[in-house]
Amino acid sequence: MGTGSPVGGAAPMSGAWVRDVIDALTSFRPALPNGTVPDGRAELIDQLRALEDLKSAAAAAQARIAVSFDAAQRSAETNLGVPADERGRGVAAQIALARRESPAKGSRLLGLAKALVTEMPHTLAALDSGQLNEWRATLLVKETACLSAEDRCAVDEELAAETGAFDGAGDKAIISAARAAAYRRDPRSVTQRASRAAAERRVSLRPAPDTMTYLTALLPVAQGVAVHAALSRHADTLRSGGDTRSRGQIMADALVERTTGTPGGITGVAIQLVMTDRTLFQRDSEPARLPGYGIVPAGWARNLLSGSSGNTKDGRSGQDQAEETHDFKLWLRRLFTAPGTGELVAVDSRARFFPAGLRRFIQARDDTCRTPYCDAPIRHFDHIIPWHDGGPTSLANGAGLCEACNHTKELPGWTAQTGAVTTQHATRHVLGIRTPTGHHYQSTAPPLPGSNPLGTDPPDTAPSHSRRRRKLRHQAKALRYAHLTQLQVA
Repeated sequence: MGTGSPVGGAAPMSGAWVRDVIDALTSFRPALPNGTVPDGRAELIDQLRALEDLKSAAAAAQARIAVSFDAAQRSAETNLGVPADERGRGVAAQIALARRESPAKGSRLLGLAKALVTEMPHTLAALDSGQLNEWRATLLVKETACLSAEDRCAVDEELAAETGAFDGAGDKAIISAARAAAYRRDPRSVTQRASRAAAERRVSLRPAPDTMTYLTALLPVAQGVAVHAALSRHADTLRSGGDTRSRGQIMADALVERTTGTPGGITGVAIQLVMTDRTLFQRDSEPARLPGYGIVPAGWARNLLSGSSGNTKDGRSGQDQAEETHDFKLWLRRLFTAPGTGELVAVDSRARFFPAGLRRFIQARDDTCRTPYCDAPIRHFDHIIPWHDGGPTSLANGAGLCEACNHTKELPGWTAQTGAVTTQHATRHVLGIRTPTGHHYQSTAPPLPGSNPLGTDPPDTAPSHSRRRRKLRHQAKALRYAHLTQLQVA
């Protein structure tokens, strides 16, 4: 969904020489040694090192360019009379789009660039020469963020690459050296930073392979140790009582049960699983989509609805232990799509705010924030053409955005427009964004489960299609009245 590309508008910032370098790199194909003779091994390693140095030098150049762009933007806004505290808004978002990164990553990249260019010249020089890569330069900037500009410059000089401080050092060694140097310079600031860190506590969720997720909690050390110790004691108690699950499985299951109040973890929570009727009733292989996670296999989605997904006490899948499933009630909400295209049927409203039904449509269509390269959860349902400019409260004029992207879109010089991309068999919603520099980016709504890939044949539309639909309706009624599955959604 986050596919963005500069289309039209201002000429790209990179010159012809950049294209020459890119063409040279893409055409570079090292010859493989003939037979079993390992000829040219040393040269291949030298080429790898040279390309790594080139990546570091490019990162240093990007940092200088980002700082120059920030200064130019602020200067232009000064000439326009923009208040000082409002200058530079949207700079990080434009940098993110140009670098094909999320807006949050763009803010971090701008902060890194400013620190390197204005306060850490030795680290920037090491990046230029390839002695540090961008990630390790980021670590040095992060560990000195609490220092004054003067102290940060002093630490930068102390840890200069030419001193040999980081020869052969890994990430942990660099972090330790930077922390020690920062503490020697200003122990009070470092201590205060640690005391303020508790305000940054949070819980986050990100996808993992094979329909798993990483649930991460950033906690103060005392609370984190206490939570882990409690789960460990619980696991040890059950294991000593003969529980056959592994220690890690017991701890994970206990965390879910203690947080949600139920062993299965799903009760009174809307999970909004999106799947086709063919997948649900006819065991079709078309994958489903789980908001907050992404694409999930068809069989896994059916198992979830029947209550037989997840692991049981002996570690086997719920499909193998169907008798241990948990009951929960099911509500089926039908979303009608155009045959062959997968496009949701539009609805319109004259209301200033998107009604609940329309918000559900947009949530199902967009899945995550529609700004290119941004995968943040949807927090705002936005009028692409603003309502005060006559933009309708409609599915076509609506977009799901995160809070930061919605605020950025309202800055001076930013415009957005709605559209659609249509091929022989599919039509998908398009959000177009124009930045103050005249660059254009666009994002296309992700395909819904059951929609045809671009260029494939539409589903069968023979007369038997209506009979199949009637059969599906009967199956839905049977599912409802026989209580084969009982899902409860708040």
